[in-house]
Amino acid sequence: MLKHDTIEKNIGLMIVLIVLVVSVGGLLEIVPLFFHKSTTEPVAGLKPYDAPSLIGRDIYIREGCYGCHSQMIRPFRAETERYGHYSVAGESVYDHPFQWGSKRTGPDLARVGGRYSDHWHRVHLLQPRDVVPESNMPAYYWLDRPAKNDDIEAKMRALRSVGVPYTDEDIAGAREATAGMTELDCLVAYLQGLGTALK
Repeated sequence: MLKHDTIEKNIGLMIVLIVLVVSVGGLLEIVPLFFHKSTTEPVAGLKPYDAPSLIGRDIYIREGCYGCHSQMIRPFRAETERYGHYSVAGESVYDHPFQWGSKRTGPDLARVGGRYSDHWHRVHLLQPRDVVPESNMPAYYWLDRPAKNDDIEAKMRALRSVGVPYTDEDIAGAREATAGMTELDCLVAYLQGLGTALK
């Protein structure tokens, strides 16, 4: 049996023991989640992102929207009264990576889908203070440009390889579905779909 002072004086041994304890603890906490039904199966009615929403999600990530907006409603009364039903893992099974987050400079967006019109979202993204005078969100005026869709099929095939149920028809029609759309259109499509699967 090692004495405590022996471990404290031998930094190499201490590092090995810390790594061992963290690894075992991590495995005991994380591995069961891969087999639990509530974290691996989608909620009823959840569909994978269509092509415009998928491009919009990439724009959401590219522009750093997650830096100010979480997509995770915690199971507390104040949260559910303001935003709606708390977030469940089954809503995010097709998100790679998921966007739960914890930062809230702006409001949580987990249930923003359908709450405002497409026009409201467009105005809000191009000039936020026109609809929310006290907003400190920057204007994203450059989003009113053609959306890049030349790699959408490859993205959908990659997501299908990790379990997102895209069909061959979904992939084949993706470029046509996004033809002529702007980045703003795609981002609005993504936002309008958030939180609509769970009632």
